[in-house]
Amino acid sequence: MKNMNKKKGILFWITGLSGAGKTSIGNKIKKNISKIYGPTLIISGDNLRSIFGLKGYDYQDRLIILRKYNKFAKYITNQKINLIFAVVGMVDEIRLWNRKNIDNYIEIYVKSKIKNIKKQNKKRIYHQKRPGKIIGIDIKAELPKNPDITINNSFNLSVDEISKRLFKRINKLLYKKS
Repeated sequence: MKNMNKKKGILFWITGLSGAGKTSIGNKIKKNISKIYGPTLIISGDNLRSIFGLKGYDYQDRLIILRKYNKFAKYITNQKINLIFAVVGMVDEIRLWNRKNIDNYIEIYVKSKIKNIKKQNKKRIYHQKRPGKIIGIDIKAELPKNPDITINNSFNLSVDEISKRLFKRINKLLYKKS
């Protein structure tokens, strides 16, 4: 991340495979982010798909949708509102656009193995029959190469513990950039 632009909000782009815990972790850090860094929204890719009726799941559809997410995130952060965005977003082009175009961008990668996600069985995404549409199985995931923060989620720690560790790392990163 570049130096902080105090006139804009911070985008906390939380990315990882579906079911890795992105939204749960984002929900847990929101209160502390709001308290220290100001007004904060949290939204997930699932939320926006539902709100705007976005349906496509193949690679091209995902790319089009992610480009819309980029513009939405920039719009929100330009109003000095922080945004915790929990999204699969496993496309290099999208994360690169964020780095170039959003002043206060923090990329957080929730790294988790599909076998561990399957054991959790929360979304059952990897058990559904939707050929050609699942990132990490049918569509190659473009894993983040240089995220600002990587969180390993093997589901051995509680969401509370992971979130506390993440928040400490966010503070350390932002302290350096102010």
